[in-house]
Amino acid sequence: MSGERRLLLLGGGHAQLAVLQALAQARPAGWRVTLVTPQPVSLYSGMLPGWMAGHYRLAQCGIDLGPLARAAGVELMLGEAVRFDALRRRVTLRDGSDLDYDRLSLDIGSGIALDGLGPPPARAALGLLPVRPIAGFIAGWERIVAQAGAGSSLAVLGAGAGGVELAFAARQRLAGRVTLVAGEGGLLPGHAAAVRRLTADWLRRRGIGLAVGPARPADGGVVLGDGRPLHADAWLAATGARPAPWLAETGLAVNAQGQVRVDAQQRSVSHPEVFAAGDTCQRDDGRLRASGVHAVRAGPVLAANLLASMAGQPLRAWTPRATSLYLLSTGPRHAVLSWGAVGLAGHWVWRLKDRIDRGFIARHGGPGRCAA
Repeated sequence: MSGERRLLLLGGGHAQLAVLQALAQARPAGWRVTLVTPQPVSLYSGMLPGWMAGHYRLAQCGIDLGPLARAAGVELMLGEAVRFDALRRRVTLRDGSDLDYDRLSLDIGSGIALDGLGPPPARAALGLLPVRPIAGFIAGWERIVAQAGAGSSLAVLGAGAGGVELAFAARQRLAGRVTLVAGEGGLLPGHAAAVRRLTADWLRRRGIGLAVGPARPADGGVVLGDGRPLHADAWLAATGARPAPWLAETGLAVNAQGQVRVDAQQRSVSHPEVFAAGDTCQRDDGRLRASGVHAVRAGPVLAANLLASMAGQPLRAWTPRATSLYLLSTGPRHAVLSWGAVGLAGHWVWRLKDRIDRGFIARHGGPGRCAA
């Protein structure tokens, strides 16, 4: 079509689901839209600990992107970006193909920051299994479960919300010893003292050891901050998000961590035709903590501003809530609630989390096709 412009949706992250739904309703004329993602199913990270613990089948934790794309008139292309030239407005995929764009929505997720755990050979000797990318973690976790015995041991590096849930899920699923290793910030940095005390209590109740780092690999294990060695048969890493390294080479303005800098409209501060959400980006005003909660809530804002930009209309700013609700599963259909200074725990919290998580899946078309 003469004069047709192209919107490129790069990545099938949580915020991108809202974009697909908005496109299904709006169907902007004169635009060709393509979604590029490595996997046809978007796995919902909020349900991953529940799957690890055995509460869900993997098929219940994913959203099939195919029907959403078809409903929105969007071409679904399975592929992975490896280069991105913001000046030329061109993305290069791993197979060598190039895609040009007039607008770009970036939501590709992240890896795990492992640089603080020593040089690559030392990390490799541990056999670290990072929680991201999720597809790789799923395969690795299934191997750990298959090989684990009553005397096996597992350690989780990183005691933020993600690491805490991994440790509880592992304790629920495995018979051996589980240890959670916290960094210099301690257990659940950024959460209220009451929440941290409550979580520490439940770690003790579940028989999960809590060690304080920073940890560095040595002699097939790690050495903790106080010099004590720690050994385990399997190691999981949840030590913070690391954006795709190639983002720093795109020409987009990025921060010191390599995340794309965006404004309150989720738009690149250097290239207004580029929008981003999730761990890929960070707001310049510092009002957005790294959290899956915010990635989901950014979706409608991302969608509205993308469509407004395509139509030449004003964009709207997003003011994140000052307090966010965190529901941390602790294993046996039980969870801890963190809401500002408030910390609560109980089976009712897990039921609330289960209802919210299942509702998110249902709003986007129900469980996707996932091979367990």
